[in-house]
Amino acid sequence: MAHFQHANALVESQRIGSGSRIWAFAHVLPGAVIGEDCNLCDHTFLENDVVLGDRVTIKCGVQVWDGVTLEDDVFVGPNATFTNDTFPRSRQYPETFARTIVRQGASIGANATILAGITIGRNAMVGAGAVVTKDVPPNAIVVGNPARIQGYVTSTGKEKSDSSLSSGVALPGQSNVAGVKLLSMPVVTDLRGSLSFGEYSAHLPFVPNRYFLVFNVPSKEVRGEHAHRACEQFLICVKGHVSVVVDDGRAREEFRLDHPGQGIYVPPMVWATQYKYSPDAVLLVLASHTYDAADYIRNYDEFLQEVKGV
Repeated sequence: MAHFQHANALVESQRIGSGSRIWAFAHVLPGAVIGEDCNLCDHTFLENDVVLGDRVTIKCGVQVWDGVTLEDDVFVGPNATFTNDTFPRSRQYPETFARTIVRQGASIGANATILAGITIGRNAMVGAGAVVTKDVPPNAIVVGNPARIQGYVTSTGKEKSDSSLSSGVALPGQSNVAGVKLLSMPVVTDLRGSLSFGEYSAHLPFVPNRYFLVFNVPSKEVRGEHAHRACEQFLICVKGHVSVVVDDGRAREEFRLDHPGQGIYVPPMVWATQYKYSPDAVLLVLASHTYDAADYIRNYDEFLQEVKGV
């Protein structure tokens, strides 16, 4: 099946996948590569060093400049703006343009601005009007100027609303993510105050060999964003609150830790992210192994490949 192009479109490229549709007043330069079943709406422009994967949708009024790659199933909303030069001057061109990559399944809202050299992670969501100045992690939802993470999409692609977050003292076995457990630790309260404790053999699923504390984190910053091949972890927010996102490559959930008598167990091969730290938050992490850089998986695509056994 050949591609379709409107009579008022100017299409100079010969590398266009079958089933793609290019509408009126679009202009595609000779070097551009377009995959199968893409949809380029009215008044779009693709420069030469541009690559589109399959099933990419670009709405009206979008210009895609040299150095931009949009992977499979990317959506770009109307009048979103890409850039490719970090220090532009009239009639002065860099030797190479910064490479901007929008990973598979990501969406960019209307009127968003993407600065040069940015990578937008798999399935991420950029809100309308956002100004993206830094890389966006996989599955993150970013809004504002400059864009900040406000949440993460669920495994079904929907935003996780605050009303669906787990909070307070959680009950065991409350997660759909493989191996993740929310555990209630003993709490003793009397006139002198409250005390929470844990015995390794009775309350924790492993004997720790290491601990670390995370504190003084600016509330808009994100930590974690990795998985372990062998190390098990148990997280307790001993002061303030923090949100934890866990992902086994099939299901993804977000939980709010806001009580020292509540913890979350994260087994190996689960991608974990912590964000939404309160200014006073202190996060205690118990680990089954001593630090080993080789145990970390820091790239989400690599994590998915290992989970699937590729």
